[in-house]
Amino acid sequence: MQLNVTIETLQKGKCYVTRCPELDFVSQGRSFEEAKHNLLEVIQIQFDEMTALGTLEDYLEECGYAQDNGGQISQSEMVGFEKLAIQVG
Repeated sequence: MQLNVTIETLQKGKCYVTRCPELDFVSQGRSFEEAKHNLLEVIQIQFDEMTALGTLEDYLEECGYAQDNGGQISQSEMVGFEKLAIQVG
């Protein structure tokens, strides 16, 4: 199954944290590439487990995916990203 996803990566000190907002999965690594690799591995492991349990289709529906010709299409798309400095308090 092929899904279109977004991978966000943040650097926190010496660690990189990756997140897939569409699927709500997070991972980390000591480098950008390791963090991305670890996230993709987490997604694969979770999808294998959900497939074995018969819950993958329900999970994808909860995440906003819809079936289309045997595949899954996200019903949401990131359309912007902005860094802001805001005053709090």
